[in-house]
Amino acid sequence: MGFGDYFISALFLQAGYNSALVAIGAGLLGLSAGSAGAFIFLRKRALVSDAISHATLPGVGLAFIIMVAFGSDGRWLPGLILGSAISSAIGLLMVEWITRKTRLTEDAAIGAVLSVFFGFGIVLLTVIQTMSSGRQAGLENFLLGSTAGMLISEATTIAVAGALAAGFVFLLRRPMTLVAFDPEYAATTGVNVRNIDLAMMGLALIVTVIGLKIVGLILIVALLIIPPVAARFWTNQVGKMIGIAAVIGGLSGYVGAVLSAAHAALPTGPIIVLVAFGFFMISALFSPLRGGLASALRHQRFQRRVHRRQGLLSLARREPIYDGLTIRILRRAGMIRADGVATARGRIAAEKAAHDEARWAMARRMLPDDSAIERYDGLTPIERMMTPDQIAEIDRMIQNAQTTQGAKA
Repeated sequence: MGFGDYFISALFLQAGYNSALVAIGAGLLGLSAGSAGAFIFLRKRALVSDAISHATLPGVGLAFIIMVAFGSDGRWLPGLILGSAISSAIGLLMVEWITRKTRLTEDAAIGAVLSVFFGFGIVLLTVIQTMSSGRQAGLENFLLGSTAGMLISEATTIAVAGALAAGFVFLLRRPMTLVAFDPEYAATTGVNVRNIDLAMMGLALIVTVIGLKIVGLILIVALLIIPPVAARFWTNQVGKMIGIAAVIGGLSGYVGAVLSAAHAALPTGPIIVLVAFGFFMISALFSPLRGGLASALRHQRFQRRVHRRQGLLSLARREPIYDGLTIRILRRAGMIRADGVATARGRIAAEKAAHDEARWAMARRMLPDDSAIERYDGLTPIERMMTPDQIAEIDRMIQNAQTTQGAKA
């Protein structure tokens, strides 16, 4: 079987029970990471998740040493997860304490805690490699993640923990959305903002520790941040953004784990992150709301509307048109002939454009405080922004002004 055959089999959960469980667990992990990361992203606390992930390393090392001291081989995954959770919780509380009790900013506290905990963790891993007891091989995989040789019990633990984290996000989605979107308003409604903030960080902690085995502590922050950043390109609504981030995170975890299962040489954590980055690039380029391609098309359409409008006004004033783009746009629209003379269609459109300009000039004098005046972009037809009664009144005032000027002449 080639890579494609293995990929198809793994994609439809036909590549073995262990691979299927890892793929499902990675998908649930990505789903919970994407939705939890959305709240962290909206609260502008992405760097805190980086500190949490790096603070897990000493816990992994200490848990291994303690389990070996009690006669175990030190590789029991729930024990390692518990150790990493405790050390990352200590790191999180230290960041909170430094920020609250000193004059240091949060990013300075994060930098200090992150580097100290990660350095301590590396020292512990070095010490562990010199120990004569225990099963140290593969412990360094917690840095970048690996599913090679993962036991079914470990995959089950990750899948169950991922499902619990997703359920936790679902239960707290309303207060966390309120705090992430508008903490001041949330406080006035009786929501304890500090507790909800701690719940968000706790959620990031849970996602981090259960993702250590699959994605690794260095890359787990990418799975927390990339999905919500990609989701931001698609919507301006908080609820939809959280849902899209959860879907992108879930697909990244599932597809990344499937790709890794299809080829043993592909590391799981980096592949999951690269798949998430692929979703980010698709969102950044093709999202109709904020994507780069959509923005370029919108700019091009706006530019063509401006040239068309200015060209029609020039035709109405019988002025020559020198701009090449304006000439091409009017010629393609059948407004002018090849020699630059206006066609019948062009004359009608030019008269309409000139009449609308006169209408807007009169509207600014008659209705200076009307919202339509403030929203007018110089291109939108007046019929879309004012009522027929308003337009009829403006036309009547224009007619009166022209009659008065004619009488004076």
